[in-house]
Amino acid sequence: MASAVQLRTDYSASDLRRLAAASKHANQSRRLLSLAAVLDGMDRAEAARIGGMDRQTLRDWVHRFNALGPDGLRDIRPKGHPPRLSKAQLAELAEIVETGPDRRVHGVVRWRRLDLRKVVADRFGVAYHERTIGKILKAIGFSHISARPRHPGQDPKVMEDFKKNFLRTLNAHVGHLSKGRRIEVWFQDEARIGQKNGIVRQWARRGTRPRQPADQRYDNAWLFGAICPARGVGAALTLPYIGTQAMQMHLDEISTMVARGSHAVLLLDRAGWHTTRMLTVPKNITLIFLPSRSPELNPVEQIWQYLRSNFLSNSVFETYADIVDAACEAWRSLTENPETITSIGSRQWAHIGHS
Repeated sequence: MASAVQLRTDYSASDLRRLAAASKHANQSRRLLSLAAVLDGMDRAEAARIGGMDRQTLRDWVHRFNALGPDGLRDIRPKGHPPRLSKAQLAELAEIVETGPDRRVHGVVRWRRLDLRKVVADRFGVAYHERTIGKILKAIGFSHISARPRHPGQDPKVMEDFKKNFLRTLNAHVGHLSKGRRIEVWFQDEARIGQKNGIVRQWARRGTRPRQPADQRYDNAWLFGAICPARGVGAALTLPYIGTQAMQMHLDEISTMVARGSHAVLLLDRAGWHTTRMLTVPKNITLIFLPSRSPELNPVEQIWQYLRSNFLSNSVFETYADIVDAACEAWRSLTENPETITSIGSRQWAHIGHS
């Protein structure tokens, strides 16, 4: 029978227990406790059981400990196969994915894993399973998400110029105000809330597909909403119609929510009931119109998405009153969490430092 291997003497039993308590690796902790028991003079078979191993395995870990110290008691993860695509090829694949397919060349309007599997095989001569293609995409920073709609007439340069020159635009609109007047940046928009509601994703057991009610009726109300991300506040009205009169009511409501002694600049799109001269804009509000076809510049669009996903979808509203109640309750839930308004609504280009 082989004699017991002696442990190195530069660590005491209390040292090993202290290391075990501080370790973030469960297996290393168990092995350290077994070796601490050995240093205390415990029978090695009993010491091995403390770490959930047999005596021979403990002997192997003693050799590792003597050679490498406590770090030698960590699991050695296999390195696996070397990557079959080089860093340069992965960067090229990322560019291909980001650029998207050409329908005339590839026959599809969006990349699927099976399409990229063929692209990788043709371009780099490497054959992968579709699941592996998915893992590679995640590893290089991609996820499978829904695209946001974009107006075909949108001009990205106009949007970038608006953001870049926002402070200049702001000063041109409020330069007449007295110096030291606090300025609040607000965003405004409207959303139709109706009986024909959406169905959003939810957690469910794998292999099942839950059912949610879907209404085919079309009764609806309009939710006029505005937010001030810097203050985390909002102002909203639920109305049966949309138009100049409704917009006037909303402007008056926003006016009451502007902090005392402050002036609000309200960013909004160019809908007819926003730009009409029939509106009487309150004295503590100045309107700034966003570029045409640029909903991405208005964070209230994301507010609508948040409300629909969390409070309004997967629901059936029997009456108009139910729609109004649901819209009001959703908005109240939003305004009860100012940090949510700030998180969703903040835009670096619209931050003016003293809102």
